[in-house]
Amino acid sequence: MGRSPWCSCGSPVPWSFVVQSKHNSQHLLDPYAFTHVLHGVLFCAGTWLALGRWLGPRARLLVALSLEGGWELLENSSWVIERYRAETISLDYYGDSVINSLADVGACALGFYLARRLPLWGSLVLFCAFELLLLLWIKDSLTLNVIMLVYPLEAIRSWQSGG
Repeated sequence: MGRSPWCSCGSPVPWSFVVQSKHNSQHLLDPYAFTHVLHGVLFCAGTWLALGRWLGPRARLLVALSLEGGWELLENSSWVIERYRAETISLDYYGDSVINSLADVGACALGFYLARRLPLWGSLVLFCAFELLLLLWIKDSLTLNVIMLVYPLEAIRSWQSGG
C-alpha cells in the first residue's frame, strides 16, 4: 500500500497529539488510538453476542483483530483517505504509517481485553468517557468519525473547524 514505516520527519517522538498536522497518524500513538480502543470494546461485545456460544475468548479476540486489521487496510485505501480529506476535518490525512497501524491494532486488543475484564457498565462508562474526552480534546470521536465517513453533516464539519 506504499505506507512509510514511520513519520517522514524522522522525529523519534512516539506520539503526535496535534490532529491538524502532517504528523497525525504517522507516529506510534495519536489521539485516534482511543477510537481503536473503543473498536476493541465494540468487537468484544459484538463477537460475544454473535459468536459467544461457539467461540471462546481467544478465538473471539482473533476475530476482533482480523476485523481491525481489515479496517486498517480499508482505512489506508485511496478511497477512504480521499473520503476523509473531502468530508471531514482531516485535510492533512494521507494514511497511517505502518507503526501507527500496528499500534491501532494493539489498541483494539487493549480495548477487547478491558471489555472482557470490566463489567458491562464499566465498558459503557469507558466508552462514554473516551468519546467525551475526544470531543473535548480534538472535536472528534469514534461516533463523529463514523457519521462523517458515512453521512457527512455540515453542522458537524463547521463545529469541528471552529465555525
